[in-house]
Amino acid sequence: MEQRRKVEVLAPAGGRDALTAAVFAGADAVYLGGSLFSARANAANFTREELREAVSFARERGVKVHVTVNTLLRDDELPEALDFCAYLDSLPVDAVLVQDMGLFSLLRKAAPSLPLHGSTQMSVHAPAGARFLSLLGAKRVVLARELSLAEIREISEKSDIELETFAHGALCMCLSGQCYLSAVLGGRSGSRGRCAQSCRLPFSAPGGTGHDLSLKDLSFSEPLDELAAAGVCSAKIEGRMKRPEYVAAATACCRAAADGAPIPAELLADLKAVFSRSGFTDGYLRGKRGREMFGTRTKEDALDASGAVFRRLHALYRGERQRVAVEMRFSGETGKRPALRVSDGTHTVSVLGDAPLERAEKTSASPERIEEQLRKTGGTPYFAEKIAVETDGLCAVPAAVLNGLRRGALEALGEKRRTAEPVPFAAPALDFPPHRTGKYALRARFQSADQLPQLSALRGLERVYLPLETDRRVLEDLRDAGIPAALDLPRAFWGGEDAVRRRMQAWMDAGFDRFRCGGLDGLALCRELGARVSGGFTLNAMNTAALDFFGDAGLEDAELSAELSGAQIAALAGTLSRGALVYGRLPVMLTRNCPLANAPGGCRRCKTPGSLTDRLGVRFPVRCTRQEGRFLYAELFNSVPVDLLDLDVKNIDFGLLYFTVENAVETARVLECAENRRAAARNRTRGLFARGVL
Repeated sequence: MEQRRKVEVLAPAGGRDALTAAVFAGADAVYLGGSLFSARANAANFTREELREAVSFARERGVKVHVTVNTLLRDDELPEALDFCAYLDSLPVDAVLVQDMGLFSLLRKAAPSLPLHGSTQMSVHAPAGARFLSLLGAKRVVLARELSLAEIREISEKSDIELETFAHGALCMCLSGQCYLSAVLGGRSGSRGRCAQSCRLPFSAPGGTGHDLSLKDLSFSEPLDELAAAGVCSAKIEGRMKRPEYVAAATACCRAAADGAPIPAELLADLKAVFSRSGFTDGYLRGKRGREMFGTRTKEDALDASGAVFRRLHALYRGERQRVAVEMRFSGETGKRPALRVSDGTHTVSVLGDAPLERAEKTSASPERIEEQLRKTGGTPYFAEKIAVETDGLCAVPAAVLNGLRRGALEALGEKRRTAEPVPFAAPALDFPPHRTGKYALRARFQSADQLPQLSALRGLERVYLPLETDRRVLEDLRDAGIPAALDLPRAFWGGEDAVRRRMQAWMDAGFDRFRCGGLDGLALCRELGARVSGGFTLNAMNTAALDFFGDAGLEDAELSAELSGAQIAALAGTLSRGALVYGRLPVMLTRNCPLANAPGGCRRCKTPGSLTDRLGVRFPVRCTRQEGRFLYAELFNSVPVDLLDLDVKNIDFGLLYFTVENAVETARVLECAENRRAAARNRTRGLFARGVL
C-alpha cells in the first residue's frame, strides 16, 4: 500500500503575535519579512533582533523559518539587501524567498549553500520555468496561483524542484509579478511591496458587478491531499497582513487536513467569519474559472467576525503545542546523584541532581511513578515518546527532584535546539563596467498583424515583433522587404507549453529563430530550443546585476523595467544592450480570469478590445491572447499611452514602441512621430519615467 504523502503547512507571520499563532496552531514552517525588501512592506514585520528571536523560537519547536527578500531592487539598494541576507545567514534561516533575478544571482555566488526559493512574484507557471530555476540552484519555487491541479502535476512530473503553492488566502486578479496597476495609479509598486490594492476599487465591465477586478479568497484546505498528489510539497497560507486569529484558524484547518483528520465544521465556519470576500473559491485549482470566482469584502462579511469567533480562535494558540518527541533515560541509585538523559534524535543532554539519593524509609520509588512524573512536560514544546527508568529499587526519588531534572534537561535541550551553525557568506563585488550605448534604434511590437501599416512605414525599424500565432506569410513578406522580424511569445502558457514549443520549433525551421520573451518560462524555452532571444520589460530587469544575469542566461538584449525613472535608467551599468518603453499603453494587469467575462453571458470572444471603467469614468482597454483558439489570458492596459518620443532617454540602445489597441493608421502616425522625435499622443503620460515608484 502506497504511503500517504504529507504536505508541509506553511503559515504567514506578519509579526510576533502571528508567529506565535502559526506555531502553536500547528505550522510546519512560517514565512516572514524584515523591515526592508519584503513584498508586504505594510505588515508589522521584524527588526533584526526580533528576527533572531523568531528564528530561535521556531527552531526550538522544529518549525522552519523562510524569510522574504522578494521585492525588485534598484542598484542603490543591492548593498543593503546583501548585507541583510548576510545577517539572515548568520542566524541562519531555513530559506530566503527572492523575486529579483539580480539578487538571486548574487546570492548564489555569495552563499552557495543558502536555500533559495523562487517567489511567486517570479511568475513561474510552466515546467520550463521550474526546470530553469532548478538549474540555477533554487531549491523551491512558489508557483503562480492561477494553475490548476493538472497543470501543477505536469510541472512536478517535468521538473525536479520542490513546488510550493497557495492553499488559502487572498487571490490577486493579476499574475503575481506582472501587476503595474498600483504603480501606475499611485506610484506604489506591487513588486516592491507597496501595493495599494487598487484592484479592490470599483472597476466595471459591461454587465458586470462593478467590482470586476476583485476575486474571492482561495480556500483549498480540506482537500489538501490533492495538492500532495499533484506533487506539491508545501501548502502556503496567504496573510501576513492579517490578524493572529486568522492565521491560527487557517493554520489549524490546514494542519488537520495535512494529518488526514477531518476539519471541525465550527472551525471552518470561524475561518470564513474571520475573513472572506463573499465566501471562498477554488476555481483556479479546479480549472473552473469565471463569474463564480469574483467577490468583494462586504459589510456582512465583516459582521460575521464576532467576539465569540475571536475567543474560539484565540484558544487555538493560547498555549504550547507539544510537537517535539524526546526520549528520556533516568538512572537513580542510593548514595549517588540521580541523572536524566534526554534526546530528540539529534541533540542529547544529560543533567545530574543536586544531591545523592537517600535510601527509602518505607517504599522506594517505582519505575512507573518516576515515568509518570517525567511525562509531565506541559507548557513546553516537548512530549516524552519513550522513557527508560533504571534504579536500584531501594532509593527514594522525590517528585521535586524529578521535576527539577526534567526542567533542567529540557531547558538544556532547548538551548541546543535554538542554535545552529551560520551559513558561510562572502559578499560579492558589485563592480560592473559602465554601459556604452550604440547607435539608437527603434523597435515596434504589435498586438496583431492587423495593426501593421504599409511596409514603407516600417523600414526605419531595427526590428518588428509579432505574436507567435501570426500567419507565416506576414513574416515572410517582412523578410522579403528587408525588415527584420521576430516572434513575441505569450507571457503565460497555462498548460500550453508543449503547444508553444511546437510553434516555436516550426518558426525556427522556417528560418525565424529570434523571439521576445516576457517571463522566465519563455526565456527557459528559448534556451532549451537554442533560439535567439530578447527580453521584454515584464521580465522586470531593474538593476545592473539583473541585466548581468539575463545576459549570462542567454538574452541578446533586454528592455528595462517600466518602473524605473529616467535618472535610474541613466545610472545603470553593465554590458548587455538595453532598451526602454518609449511609446505604448502599459499592460497594468495580466489575468487568467477575464474581467469582461464577469457578466451573465460569460466570455464575449471580443472582436475588438473591450474596456473597464473606473469610479471616475476613465476607460481601461482589455484585450485577450489566444493560442490555437484557446484562451490564455486577458491584459488590462492603462487608459493612456506612455509617450517619451520627444525626450532624449539616456543610456539606452533602443526604444520600444508597444502597440496594443491602435489601428494601422494610428501605428503609422506613431512611427512617423518616433522617426522625427515628436510626441505622438494628445492624451498621454510620461509614466513612471518621470517619477519612478516607491
